[in-house]
Amino acid sequence: MYLGAGVPTVLPHLYWEDFPQFKTDLSPLVFAALCRGRVVRVPAGSLVRVVGTELVIPCNVSDYDGPSEQNFDWSFSALGSSFVELASTWEVGFPAQQYRERLQRGDILLRRTANDAVELHIKNVQPSDQGHYKCSTPSTDATVQGNYEDTVQVKVLPDALRVAASPQPSPGPSLREGEPFELRCSASTTSPLHTHLALLWEVRRGPARRSILSLTHEGRFRPGPGYEQRYRGGDVRLDTEGSDGYRLSVSRALSSDQGSYRCIVSEWIGEQGNWQEIQEKAVDVATVVIQPTAVMEGIEGFQQYSRVSDRVLRAAVARNVSVAEGKELDLACNITTDRVDDVRPEVAWYFSRTPDSTLPGPRVLARLDRDSLVHSSPHVALSHVDARSFHLLVRDVSKENAGYYFCHVALWTPGHNRSWHKVAEAMSAPAGVAVTWLEPEYQVYLNASKVAEFSDDLTALECRIVDMKNAEASVRFTVSWYYRMNRRSDEVVASELLAVMNGDWTLKYGERSKQRAQDGDFIFSKEHTDTFNFRIQRTTEEDRGSYYCVVSAWTKQRNDSWVKSKDVFSKPVNIFWASEVSMANLALLKGTTAPAAFRGGDSVLVVKARQPKPFFAAGNTFEMTCKVSSKNIKSPRYSVLITAEKPVGDLSSPNETKYIISLDQDSVVKLENWTDASRVDGVVLEKVQEDEFRYRMYQTQVSDAGLYRCVVTAWSPVRGSLWREAATSLSNPIEIDFQTSGPVFNASVHSDTPSVVRGDLIKLFCIITVEGAALDPAKASPLEKDDMAFDVSWFVVHSFGLDKDPVHLSSLDRKGIVSTAQREWKSGLSLERVSVLEFLLQVHGSEDQDFGNYYCYVTPWVKSPTGSWQKEAEIHSKPIFITVKMDVLNAFKYPLLIGVGLSTVIGLLSCLIGYCSSHWCCKKEVQETRRERRRLMSMEMD
Repeated sequence: MYLGAGVPTVLPHLYWEDFPQFKTDLSPLVFAALCRGRVVRVPAGSLVRVVGTELVIPCNVSDYDGPSEQNFDWSFSALGSSFVELASTWEVGFPAQQYRERLQRGDILLRRTANDAVELHIKNVQPSDQGHYKCSTPSTDATVQGNYEDTVQVKVLPDALRVAASPQPSPGPSLREGEPFELRCSASTTSPLHTHLALLWEVRRGPARRSILSLTHEGRFRPGPGYEQRYRGGDVRLDTEGSDGYRLSVSRALSSDQGSYRCIVSEWIGEQGNWQEIQEKAVDVATVVIQPTAVMEGIEGFQQYSRVSDRVLRAAVARNVSVAEGKELDLACNITTDRVDDVRPEVAWYFSRTPDSTLPGPRVLARLDRDSLVHSSPHVALSHVDARSFHLLVRDVSKENAGYYFCHVALWTPGHNRSWHKVAEAMSAPAGVAVTWLEPEYQVYLNASKVAEFSDDLTALECRIVDMKNAEASVRFTVSWYYRMNRRSDEVVASELLAVMNGDWTLKYGERSKQRAQDGDFIFSKEHTDTFNFRIQRTTEEDRGSYYCVVSAWTKQRNDSWVKSKDVFSKPVNIFWASEVSMANLALLKGTTAPAAFRGGDSVLVVKARQPKPFFAAGNTFEMTCKVSSKNIKSPRYSVLITAEKPVGDLSSPNETKYIISLDQDSVVKLENWTDASRVDGVVLEKVQEDEFRYRMYQTQVSDAGLYRCVVTAWSPVRGSLWREAATSLSNPIEIDFQTSGPVFNASVHSDTPSVVRGDLIKLFCIITVEGAALDPAKASPLEKDDMAFDVSWFVVHSFGLDKDPVHLSSLDRKGIVSTAQREWKSGLSLERVSVLEFLLQVHGSEDQDFGNYYCYVTPWVKSPTGSWQKEAEIHSKPIFITVKMDVLNAFKYPLLIGVGLSTVIGLLSCLIGYCSSHWCCKKEVQETRRERRRLMSMEMD
């Protein structure tokens, strides 16, 4: 490297040994500049290892250019001066001959941990491996900056750590819960360097290992997971004995303390404020067996032993007990144990429906804790008779107390810091308790006091309790109602719950009856102590089937609750009716013992319409009466709707049914689709009698022709002011047909200007022609001209075809009133009557949007002999296409004038600017130097 100008600044490799003066002479500023490039790092300081252990030296590179994956070379020097090639990640022949055998055996290997990091592993380190290790990276950078190698010193110490297990004093490794035990091990080191020892006690139980308590190399105690509380309470301690003894003390053994104990010692050394673990050894100290207190479970007259040692805990209760309902149940739990130390018992009584106490769900009746405090449920007491006898007393026994009772006993011993430890527990054999009682005896009878004879009729069922015995004051009776659909005898049909009454008189509805009970159709009641009623206010066809009731007896418990003790079913009652008793119905009920009722047919509704005056002319009043008759409908009321069906020949609405006027069951009249504004009061519907209705239509028009009917609906009362639709019927039709030979009207559209220029006036004529009985309007008298009038409407379709929706333009009614639709463009519209049969539509200031197909709709009105106006069928003309063209001259006149004017102005302005620039800005005086007339010079001189 050169420091002068123009010398090269790039070197193939940069090593600190080549420039030893840099290590002492370079200023910190130069080092800071060099550190901006590649940086190779190994652990700072020195590494200390023990003979026989594994040496791992990491090395990484950062801030480099080139590929992401870098290569590494390792070299070794015993004294730090001359390095020998050790291993390489990219060059196979890089290692020296003396290391190749160890590399092949795998004692020395390189392990890449990342693209920019690698680890040197040396197994079974020997004293000859002590020295300096250098990690270097070949250059892949564009410029050489930073450092390309780093060195770390490794020291190898002899194995001076000694770990041994000390002889264990009594008691032996087998002990029982609650007893203390101690374990000892010794550890020492003769390392030439200043090292610290760390010790850990570990217990192994099967494949699982747990750390108990450790002494770190910094002299701190650290309890393992799960031992924090016992360490703080003083139950688990670690003490030193002499210079190399370590004692683990457990004041009270637990069952979880069983296992194999190991003493693990590690040696640590401090380098520049950092600690390194250089060695670790472990020794098995002892196997501790915790003997739980053996359990002997027994019952009076029966004993079963499960002996583990001579120490025995016994819990005994009676095996089978029988008690009468309402009496007291007394069970004794007697325990024995040979524990003479300070133990306190904890007793709990459990109840279960099964004899297996291991199943989940046993209920705790009473519990006596180790502080002699009793926790019990109502009507249950737990007494401590003596030191080893505990009695359970259940007052006012009921049927729910029958089952199996267990006594659970646990022994607790006190520990440090007011803690307690469970040392033994036992569960007694189940004590079976049977509760005897006298259940009530009774019979249930179901009777149909009222059977429905048709739809919407009443059905009443009565469920009665008879022959009642052993019914005390603490017994209560409730009922459940069920329904079953009738099927063939070989089919099985499930019963559906209608309602059920619980012991607290709470009534719950089934899915089938919930909505109808809320609507008041189903009524469930209790008339007397032994009688329950079920009423169906409106029996439907879906209600036909079999019904039965279930009476339940409930017994009152000591907590004022009620428990079901017995169910008695009644015989079913069949509810059925039909139009006639067919063979299918007989087969349906064949073999049925329940009573059945066959009554009249289903609901029938008949409506007959008639016309008092069958012949009338246009303008007269049309009258129609409807007579209604019903059967099997309870207290019916009728609503009437008048409909009209247009004849097939009516082009305006062929085969259309039109609702005209209606009258509901409360006699409220409503106009339905009657849209003739001129005859708002022209239709009347009234109630003549309860079953007869009259419809009148005044000043009939020719357009009123069609078939008229009465649609009658029968309604039955539900409850209060509510009604239910029972049946609907349609009357026979009454036809209105006008046999006249009136005039025939036609309409056509004409225009003298089918193609106009934008802005011109468009004129369109709607011409009406009359054929038939009418006179020529030109020759008719003024009175005859007044006998005809027209409603004219103009429409346009803005397209070349008729594929778009028509747009309404303007209308003129027969009274001369003109209405014009609003449009988005500026052209105006006007509509006027030119003559009796001609109507003119004018489009003023036409625009491009005004093109399209124009046509007119005409509705003729003719005055009848009676003086009323008759509306004729609507007619429409064929369309005529109007084209709006653009005036090319007017369209381009003003743009051309403006363009010529602007061009002239811009040309004159350009000439003016050019003249001014050449006259003032670009003028320059050129002075020519006069050349003296002399003789010619030679070529060389020139």
